[in-house]
Amino acid sequence: MAKKISVIGAGNVGSMVASRVIEAGLGDVVLLDAVEGLAIGKALDIQDAGPILGYKRKILGTGNYEKIRDSDVIIITAGFPRRPGMSREGLLNKNSEIIRRVCSQIKRFSPGSLIIVVTNPLDVMTYLAIKTLDLHSQRVMGCSGLLDVARFVNISEEELGRNVDINEAFVLGSHGDSMVPLNMDKISEDIFSQILKKTRLRGGDIVSRIGTGSASFAPSAAVLKMLEAILNDTREIVCASVYLNGEYNLKDICIGVPVRLGRRGVEEIIEIELSEEEMDAFKASAKEIRKCLNMISK
Repeated sequence: MAKKISVIGAGNVGSMVASRVIEAGLGDVVLLDAVEGLAIGKALDIQDAGPILGYKRKILGTGNYEKIRDSDVIIITAGFPRRPGMSREGLLNKNSEIIRRVCSQIKRFSPGSLIIVVTNPLDVMTYLAIKTLDLHSQRVMGCSGLLDVARFVNISEEELGRNVDINEAFVLGSHGDSMVPLNMDKISEDIFSQILKKTRLRGGDIVSRIGTGSASFAPSAAVLKMLEAILNDTREIVCASVYLNGEYNLKDICIGVPVRLGRRGVEEIIEIELSEEEMDAFKASAKEIRKCLNMISK
């Protein structure tokens, strides 16, 4: 029986995720948006590409949450996009209400699903989803670190003039300006500092250049990679935002760390030994996330 993947939010990221899932043959897709016509139109367009590209999976566009019932995995991309000059934290008030509303519907119609959160600010929205859904934290994760790793790898290759293995790169911490790429290749301090700065600024740079939206190609690719690990039970290690309960000496927070993904969701949280400098940066990143958590809890 085909897997059922629901994507909530039919904007650029959501529709791109839906298209990638269908093309990869991972399952049938429900694409849902509050603007029902948008979801239906995007779904019809994706379906019409099937005879050309040869894929057979089906996609349904809808505004009705009943259609997500019994989904295997639900991807939440709904939310206001980051605008030029807007910090991730500036999205808090707008997107926290959307996440609460979306999760209340998931809890009603598909409480057994695994959840991947893409909405920004990512770490805070992932935490909010866990609390709203009242699910075991193993079943909810944020798509963050894998995207940051991809950006880190691209920038590293540009700066170093050689290939960098994405499987040997790690970016921990917040999905934002306080992210913590690890210097696994022992790159010189000056060059690594340059790579670090560019990696942290990459998302904002993309937003400012596009002007009317944010990144969608790379985030959707990161979601696809996570979905493949879950649905195919590969137990692959990727960086994602997950709930910590003592790991890395942190509790009651969602933050980016390496995890092993499989059919149950987050199968294992991998604890990497960090240098004193890296641990200080990681704690500082956690502090920034907590500031935002305190804001939404008021």
